[in-house]
Amino acid sequence: MRGITSEMGEEAVKEAADGGEADVMVGRRIRALRLERGLSLADLAAQAGISIGALSQIERGMSSLRVKVIWPLAAALNVEPSILISEGNDASSDIYCVRVANRRDLPVHSEGIRKQLLSPPGATLTGMTVEVEPNGGTSEAYAHSGHEFGFVLSGVVELVVDSSKYLLRPGDSFAFKSTLLHSFRNSSTEKCVILWVNTSKPSEVRDGL
Repeated sequence: MRGITSEMGEEAVKEAADGGEADVMVGRRIRALRLERGLSLADLAAQAGISIGALSQIERGMSSLRVKVIWPLAAALNVEPSILISEGNDASSDIYCVRVANRRDLPVHSEGIRKQLLSPPGATLTGMTVEVEPNGGTSEAYAHSGHEFGFVLSGVVELVVDSSKYLLRPGDSFAFKSTLLHSFRNSSTEKCVILWVNTSKPSEVRDGL
């Protein structure tokens, strides 16, 4: 088994003495996605069927991806293969920055809420814009691990934290432990937009908050 895995690892990459900007960008993207999913080098290598050494070289931009490895890596990371090799004008834009055109929506379970992810893959903090339409809001109070902070950019929102109710307007902000029961609703006639930051990953939190 070890011989087979090692052979696959050697075939999976082609050595590049000096790497190259494209290889470095791809490697950083793979590392960021791996960290975002809480996977170790060994975990991802095992799931993709390549050696740890081969994966390490790819992440460091020292080796280029071969076509046969793109698919298993993408499957292990639960992304489309094109995500791993897509080109951008800024080699670090998908690691440390999120361009407005590249924001992605987060799934929600309540009516009248839209969330867009602002933080890049691998970020410790989860930053979002939360848009709450008139009469929209969470269906019930909920709690989860972590801490959160918010800043009302526009509109009005009613926030309830641990049974305490607050009517927040543009310029108002809040912060609390996510383990406290909390909910929010927009009872006005205008859309409310909130900059929301959470220490938990979207997948770990109901409605992504």
